[in-house]
Amino acid sequence: MVAGAAGLGIGELVAGLLNPKSSPIVAVGDAAVDQTPAALKDWAIRTFGTSDKAVLLSGIVIVLTLIAAGLGLLARRRVGFGTTGLMLFGVVGAAAAITRPDSGSLDALPSLIGAGAGAWTLSILARRAWPLVEPGYEDLHTHRPPKTTPQPSTTPEASAAPASSTAPASSTAPASSATPQPSTKASVAGDVVHRPAVMRSGAQLHEFDRRGLLTGVAAGVVIAGVGGLAGRGLAGRLSVDTERARIALPKPVKPAKALPAGVDLRLKDLPPFTTPNRDFYRIDTALVIPQVDPKTWKLTIHGMVDRPVELTFADLLKRPLMEADVTLTCVSNDVGGPYIGNARWLGAHLADVLREAGIRSGADMLLSTSADGWTCGTPVDVVMDGRDAMLAVAMNGEALPVSHGFPVRQVVPGLYGYVSATKWVTDIKVTRFDQDEAYWTPRGWAPKGPIKTGSRIDVPRGGSTISAGRTAIAGVAWAQHRGIDAVEVRVDKGPWRQARLAEVPGPDTWRQWAVDDWQATPGRHTIEVRATDATGQTQTADYAPPTPDGSSGWHSILVVVK
Repeated sequence: MVAGAAGLGIGELVAGLLNPKSSPIVAVGDAAVDQTPAALKDWAIRTFGTSDKAVLLSGIVIVLTLIAAGLGLLARRRVGFGTTGLMLFGVVGAAAAITRPDSGSLDALPSLIGAGAGAWTLSILARRAWPLVEPGYEDLHTHRPPKTTPQPSTTPEASAAPASSTAPASSTAPASSATPQPSTKASVAGDVVHRPAVMRSGAQLHEFDRRGLLTGVAAGVVIAGVGGLAGRGLAGRLSVDTERARIALPKPVKPAKALPAGVDLRLKDLPPFTTPNRDFYRIDTALVIPQVDPKTWKLTIHGMVDRPVELTFADLLKRPLMEADVTLTCVSNDVGGPYIGNARWLGAHLADVLREAGIRSGADMLLSTSADGWTCGTPVDVVMDGRDAMLAVAMNGEALPVSHGFPVRQVVPGLYGYVSATKWVTDIKVTRFDQDEAYWTPRGWAPKGPIKTGSRIDVPRGGSTISAGRTAIAGVAWAQHRGIDAVEVRVDKGPWRQARLAEVPGPDTWRQWAVDDWQATPGRHTIEVRATDATGQTQTADYAPPTPDGSSGWHSILVVVK
C-alpha cells in the first residue's frame, strides 16, 4: 500500500507539471464516469447530490488501496508479481488519460512514471521485509526431514548401546563418521528442527531489517504526501482566477428589465428569486474543473454553415451584449429536487452569431463541445425562435464563476441543461440529429429535452415537525419559456386551494408561490402541489423518473404537527 501511495504521489506530481487532468486518479475517474450506465449515474446524483464526484474519487482511492494490498500479498511469493501488477495499473491509467477527448500523448506519462516509481518502491521495501534465501536452501517449514528409527546391529559396541539411541547404524560406515562435521543442513532431534542461518549468495548473514523497513515505509509515506501536495500546488498555478478577476464587463446594449416589486415573497426557508452564485447547483462530468484562459479561448462555429466563424473572448465582449433572467434546470432533477436555480445572465445573442455564419437548409442541431470534451446537442429551431439564447460571459453581475463555465457558456431558456447549457464552450458544429449524437444520447437520454412543468414545496420542509396553528405553505414552480399561470395546494387529499403567486419578469424564470393561512392541526399531514403553465397544461400526477427526458409527478411531503 505504501508503494502504491508513493506511485500515486509521484503521478500527481508529474500531472501537476504537465496537465492536472492527466492525474492517474482523475484520468481513471473520468473514464469511469464515461463508462458508467445512465441508471447508475442517476442513482449517484440522487444519493450523493453534488458530492457525487468526491464520492467517486474517494471510491477509486479505496479500490486502489485494496488492489495494492492484494499485490503486496502476491509480492510475498515473488516480488515480480507485485511490480508487474503496479505497472499494469500504470498502463490502465495511461490508456484512460490518452483516450480523453482533449488529451495528448504526454498525458500518459503521469500514470507510467507513477507506476514505475511504485514498482521501484515495492522492490526496495520487499528486500528489507523479506530476506533473500541462497538458491539451494529448502524451506524447512514445509519440508521436515523424517525421523530416524533404531536399526539392529551385530557389532558388540552397538549391542551395548541404549535401546533408545537414534544414531544411524551401518556396518559399512567408516569409523570417521562418528566425528561431528560442520554442516549447513538442518539437523533433527526429536521434533526440534535446527536450521542454519539464512544466507545470501556470498554466505553473508541476512536478517530481517526492521529499522530499514520502517525507514523505507516512512519515506514512502512522505513521498506520497509531498508528491500529492506538490502536484496540487503546481496545478494551482494554472488557475484562471486571477484572469477572471481582471475581466471588465461591458454594459449590455439590451439590459434586462428591473425585477418587479413582489418578485420575492421573502419567506423564511424559501429560496430567493435570484440564486446566489455560491448556491447555484453544479452538475457536470468534469472531475477537474477546466481552467480556460480567456486570452487563449476561442469559439469555432462550423459545419453546415456558409461562413465558418471564429471568435476570441475579446471579440465576444465587443459584440452587443444582452441581459436576461433565466432559470436553469438539470434533467437529473427528480420531483421536488434541488437542481434548479435562477440567475441574471449577460452574453451575446447566440442567434445573431449563427446568422452571421449562415445556417444551411436542413441543419437542425447545434453540437457544442466544452473544453473537457463533453458534447451537447441543441435544437436549432429553439435557439432561432427569438428567445434569449446566449453565449453567456457573466452571471449575477460578475464574470462567470470557473465552476459554472468561465469564460463562456451556453444558456438556452426552456431546455434542460444537458441539451442547452454547455460550460466552457469552445466549439459549435451546425449539423443534424440523424448524423451526430451528443454525450448523453447514446447513454439512454432523449436527444431533445424541453423542460416539463414542475413545482416544489420548500416550506415547511418534508419530514419536519412544526407547531400547530396558522402555517405558511410555499415553494417555487417553473415552466421555462411558457411561464406559470397557477399553483394549487391540497392537504390530506382534501380540496385544491389556489396559491398566491409572486411577480415574475418573464416566462423564462421560476415563480414563487404561497398559501399563507393553513391551519395546522396536531397529527401527521400530507401536502401536495401542482402547477399549471401559461398554455393551460397542468402537471400530471403520474410519476416518471428523470430518465430519459425529465421527471414528472406531483411533489408531496409529510409533516408532523404538534
